[in-house]
Amino acid sequence: MALSRRDFHRVSMAVVAGFAAGGNSPNVAADEAPKPLASGAGSPMEPLGGQPPAGSTVSINDFEYQIKYQRAFEAVLWNMPAIAIYSFRRAAFDNLGVKDNDIISYSAPATPKLEAITANSTTPYITAFTDLRKGPVVLEVPTAGADGSVYGQVVDAWQFTIADVGPSGLDKGKGAKFLFTAPGYKGSVPKGYLHVASPNFRIALAFRSVRAPGKSTTDAYHYAQRLRMYYLSEAANPPKQRFIDPIHDRYPTLPFFDERHFDDMHAIMSVEPVNPHDKIMMGMLTSLGIEKGKPFAPDETTKKAMRQAAIDAWFYLQYWYDHFPQEKLFWPDRHYASLLQADDNKTFTFVYDDRIDLINRAAEYFWCTYMPRVLTDDPATQYLMALADNNGNLLEAGKLYKLDVPAKMPVKQFWALTVYDRATNAFIYSDSNRTTLSSYDLDSMKKNADGSVTLYVGPNAPEGLAANWIPTSGRRPLPAMRLYGPTEEINNKTFKMPDFQLA
Repeated sequence: MALSRRDFHRVSMAVVAGFAAGGNSPNVAADEAPKPLASGAGSPMEPLGGQPPAGSTVSINDFEYQIKYQRAFEAVLWNMPAIAIYSFRRAAFDNLGVKDNDIISYSAPATPKLEAITANSTTPYITAFTDLRKGPVVLEVPTAGADGSVYGQVVDAWQFTIADVGPSGLDKGKGAKFLFTAPGYKGSVPKGYLHVASPNFRIALAFRSVRAPGKSTTDAYHYAQRLRMYYLSEAANPPKQRFIDPIHDRYPTLPFFDERHFDDMHAIMSVEPVNPHDKIMMGMLTSLGIEKGKPFAPDETTKKAMRQAAIDAWFYLQYWYDHFPQEKLFWPDRHYASLLQADDNKTFTFVYDDRIDLINRAAEYFWCTYMPRVLTDDPATQYLMALADNNGNLLEAGKLYKLDVPAKMPVKQFWALTVYDRATNAFIYSDSNRTTLSSYDLDSMKKNADGSVTLYVGPNAPEGLAANWIPTSGRRPLPAMRLYGPTEEINNKTFKMPDFQLA
């Protein structure tokens, strides 16, 4: 199932090259076709360099289209972290009527109507957005305790975490007033605030309202109502906090993989500062009409190139996961990968002293959002994504799989098996809209004699085992075993999760 890093690089580069040269360019007439060079570099009476070898011909029929296509394809990979988080903001404002500093607070775990990348459906979500061009922003986080707690991240416009929040975050669960300031902020910081300087103007947050022992989901929802978000200029008399509960609304946060991808890209680049290491790409984007301070009005050739590039980038990233590198698997003899594929520095920027790892960065943000600032050796949560069955065969649509979950799982809090659509990395719509089974559901499930439980993933439930089943509705599944409060057994990998098997 998996390729070595060297083989994967060779094959993936061939795929990208095939996308780049694979057509969508107008054909030229036969009498206009490029002729081979009768002579060339290294021929008698010719310089050794300065031109291609003798017999060379051009492989491109339409250079204008190919330049646009190639730059658009690379731009999709480069922009994946930013486009994924901007899509949350766009959809909140356009579909839910959200404004800056409003707080989206789910009254219950999300259903498939939250169309988001690998979301959870066990604890209620909280999210909000703000624009620091309007001034510094205050975020009040309540103290964690017997009533509940929040866990999550505040991210910049590139989706890089600028503040972890909660018991393992900057506030240590003690409650705090965070103060977020814009790039180049020169004002003072009042006493009593946790100051976080953002490298970008637009920032976003996503928290989970974690219910305390003995508390309900409703309690977690009410606990989330203690959050406050407002501009520092309003601190003397903060406005009444506006909360929005979209539990019954469609919230379509997924990035577009067509020409609309570049409308969002332009919306991002029109606002945010340019990082020095991104200047080359920003220069390349001008060939697509994406330029700071200028309207975006691509012609038909550009639209065609952008559309195909976004489509091909999606297929390429799907290909990447279908040929997941063996050395990146969580256990070498199992077929799980951690959702959190950090860079070599245990962060999620993929920026090194000598390069930016665009492909691995794109792949990570293709299937995950809101990563921690640093991936520690004992993370607060662990997500293990099943990429294949026990025989190494990729999981397929229309087949029924089973997973034996041991009676004793390596968690301090709870475990949850969530199944996503492999095409979108989002929840699967179904008649029941069930997306998850967890340790909270054990009382309703049929257990095995040893206390373990067998879960089923597929289009139809086995006879008499509907309570143990997550529907796939004909979609190709991407199951995730989510471990909350993982123990040392999982962190040091002495515990091994059984693979999925055909039922």
